[in-house]
Amino acid sequence: MTNNKIAVILLAGGQSSRMGRDKALLEIDGKFLLERTWEVAAHLTSEVYVLTAWPDRYRSTLNKKCQFLVEYNPGSGPLRALSQGLTQITNEWILLLACDLPLLDADIIQHWARQLTAVGPSTLAVVPYQNHNSRWEPLCGFYRQQSLSSLQSFIEKGGRSFQVWLKQIAVVPLPIGEREARMLSNCNTLEEFEKLKNQMGNRE
Repeated sequence: MTNNKIAVILLAGGQSSRMGRDKALLEIDGKFLLERTWEVAAHLTSEVYVLTAWPDRYRSTLNKKCQFLVEYNPGSGPLRALSQGLTQITNEWILLLACDLPLLDADIIQHWARQLTAVGPSTLAVVPYQNHNSRWEPLCGFYRQQSLSSLQSFIEKGGRSFQVWLKQIAVVPLPIGEREARMLSNCNTLEEFEKLKNQMGNRE
């Protein structure tokens, strides 16, 4: 069941410098990572956007009802990407997703999304939080439309870190157990990617 209060932004604008190739186009079981992420997002809402400086690179990959937002400042980081998305999308909540989460789980995402109805009006974000290292997982988090002014102010003052910004606003932390931690595993190198592929094979 889709939720029209939520839109999803898939980030496909990174440089993939450590990977040495475009992470969005890495393939598992005949599907690109970007395509796999899109399919999970589409379970949640019909409003799924890919934010990228290179939409033509991905159109054939996502031969579906996919919408593209052309990134204004490619390479300037996910914080600015979120700011751009919030200026162009009017849904109450935006789920920001990195494209390199091959173990993304639609059931967990939908469970988290259902919790948004209980969130008070002053809360600007609902984001997974790692207790063991006191870090947010901002590239699988929900951001309220009203967070835009705070985010823009932070960026205008030179802010670039999600970890710093999230300490300054009202955020509800989503607890991360073993299953959630597995889902949030990402890949920055080919070695990490191969390891995650093996994990998926063992799970199946």
